[in-house]
Amino acid sequence: MKMNRLIYPATALLLAAAAFAADALTTKNVRRSCCAPLAAAAKPLSDKSLYQVETTWTNDEGNSAKLDSLRGRPQVIVMFFTTCQYTCPLLVLQLKQLEADLPAAARGNVGFTLVSFDPERDTPTALKTYRTQHDLSRDDWTLLTGDSGGVLDLAALLNVKFKRDAQGNFSHSNLITLLNAEGEIVYQQTGLNPDDPSLIRRIEQLEAH
Repeated sequence: MKMNRLIYPATALLLAAAAFAADALTTKNVRRSCCAPLAAAAKPLSDKSLYQVETTWTNDEGNSAKLDSLRGRPQVIVMFFTTCQYTCPLLVLQLKQLEADLPAAARGNVGFTLVSFDPERDTPTALKTYRTQHDLSRDDWTLLTGDSGGVLDLAALLNVKFKRDAQGNFSHSNLITLLNAEGEIVYQQTGLNPDDPSLIRRIEQLEAH
């Protein structure tokens, strides 16, 4: 699907992050809430950070949040939709297994973020129900919905392809993205491959710096 709707000044620079900025490793991260305010003295974001995008999202509590509210610890981010009956449940299961397999010292320092393709049906209430159904920790999992423009822009930045069919379902890339604490892409892998240890190794590398 051709993605040509990019509306933010930093977008052109952010797209360069999709080339796997493997050198963008950060110092050891301190656990923080997904929606905690940033310290006044926080350093400026780099031009590779997805957190420069100004889109406003809504979480499953109905609260508005921007992506920079995730700043402060690595994030594993996946785009999905709650009514998916095929790959999305498998992706979420894979992320839950990844969370369980992380070393104990790293487990609380990594966040998991699910962003919906389907703002029409994935209301905060639908996301909240999904959280309960899949037993997703409120401390470590963030569920977001937004408008169609924001979805298109984020998908383009993550290099996620998706298309809605006549029944309202989505065919889409099953792409798992690892962001460092500053919102820079450090690794991506195709999902539905639970035996691939590469993502855990990359998280451990972030934790070691």
